[in-house]
Amino acid sequence: MERDRARIAAVIPAYQEEKHVGEVARRARAQLEHVLVVDDGSTDATAERARSTGVDVVVHPQNRGKGESIKTGLRYWLERGSEYVVLLDADGQHLPEEISRFVEAAVAASDAQIFIGSRMNDTTTMPFVRRIVNRYMSGRISRICGQQIPDTQCGFRMLHRDIIPEVLSGASRFEYETEMLIIASRKGHRVASVPITTVYSEKSSFAFCHPGTSQMVVGHTSLVCSVNLHS
Repeated sequence: MERDRARIAAVIPAYQEEKHVGEVARRARAQLEHVLVVDDGSTDATAERARSTGVDVVVHPQNRGKGESIKTGLRYWLERGSEYVVLLDADGQHLPEEISRFVEAAVAASDAQIFIGSRMNDTTTMPFVRRIVNRYMSGRISRICGQQIPDTQCGFRMLHRDIIPEVLSGASRFEYETEMLIIASRKGHRVASVPITTVYSEKSSFAFCHPGTSQMVVGHTSLVCSVNLHS
């Protein structure tokens, strides 16, 4: 297990996350030696809190979107020879202690190139609007991908280095996470699901379930689906 972890690095995209990023980075660093926080142009103390934990930090001079932050992190670890890269959010809704589940899944499913967390085994704590959106979008995107992906909206993921160059194109913001799955599927790669714990802080629930924000995210995702359906 320790040998496996040495080949894995983590990316934590962050924007205005001074409240949570330090704790998330510290816990991720306890799981993996190589951890990077990508500060996407925050105006608060996000970068300083991340640096205080001893992880690597890259700062975008201005906000470029979550998609670009993820791509910055993927390129960073690809250039440094990591075999797998884990993606997890900075707001605390992904438990760094569950990175081991992705490591175990990679050993068990050697034919998969992307491993994505699934919160759909237990949705009792998932906000109602988000549960409905997740089920609807996951069903729709699974059809486009040609394979069953129970929770396409989950940002907790792990990618093998071989697939990273293929998914570095695409959108710059939240819709990139969906487009990544479509690109990978259309290139013949299998996406494996990993059961994870459902965790929602007050901020994460509001950020994704406020009507205006939910409509925006769904709208972006629908646009991605529409474009790819006709490409």
